[in-house]
Amino acid sequence: MSEPTGAARRRGPFKVGDQVQLTDPKGRHYTFTLEAGKNFHTHKGSFPHDELIGAPEGSVVRTTGNVAYLALRPLLPDYVLSMPRGAAVVYPKDAGQILAFADIFPGARVVEAGVGSGSLSSFLLRAIGDQGMLHSYERREDFADIARQNVERYFGGPHPAWQLTVGDLQDNLSDGDVDRVILDMLAPWECLEAVSKALVPGGILCCYVATTTQLARTVESIREIGCFNEPTSWETMIRNWHIEGLAVRPDHRMIGHTGFLLTARRLADGVEPPMRRRRPAKGAYGEDYSGPNADAGAAR
Repeated sequence: MSEPTGAARRRGPFKVGDQVQLTDPKGRHYTFTLEAGKNFHTHKGSFPHDELIGAPEGSVVRTTGNVAYLALRPLLPDYVLSMPRGAAVVYPKDAGQILAFADIFPGARVVEAGVGSGSLSSFLLRAIGDQGMLHSYERREDFADIARQNVERYFGGPHPAWQLTVGDLQDNLSDGDVDRVILDMLAPWECLEAVSKALVPGGILCCYVATTTQLARTVESIREIGCFNEPTSWETMIRNWHIEGLAVRPDHRMIGHTGFLLTARRLADGVEPPMRRRRPAKGAYGEDYSGPNADAGAAR
């Protein structure tokens, strides 16, 4: 049985064309592609690429300035943070949450809108494997070109499970029996009708938005369309820790807010979601509010 796409680039000795991540004594990273006969240059000297070609991963090389660098293949989280960008990338902490809470499984049929620079596409493709399907939609052709280059650079060529379409999802979506839909866009509520027709019963919608106003409108729109269960929303933050002898403390810097995530599951056709029993907080719905649960505010 042939190896999954990209797997051969993740193991064994370094080969020509491999991505290499160097780490200097201060923990700074430098990423480059191995080419026979070329030299890697830093302000601390240089060394030939040939010194790494054929060497095992985890080797140490020294520059002409006698500075040691640890050589490893970049992990996907490292790669997406250093790759060329058209749009902002989905951070690894959010991509990991999407893979887990949108339940992305091998062989899944996934639709993605808002491909950006290809960060989330790379995570999704690695999760669904060659037997899955990822159809990505991107409005801007320049972003789509950058994303295609980044994804193909990571996997070593075109991925057999990926289709990239330039255009609006709501105007071009023709996929049916989709297991998962991921919306990373300015106004995901505009796509809900199209998405609801494409998702299978029990399928998951996952939205990634930047602001509280986008989050609120998306949640209320999902409730209003009436074919999803009650959405769940959250954000994640990462705080690293400094550990040096007895000095054990949180780092002074952390990866804070990047975006909000929300998920909801498609109900069977003709089924209405159960009535919400949670009592709304006082003032949650103003007198001029006319959206879902408007009667809850009036009843108080």
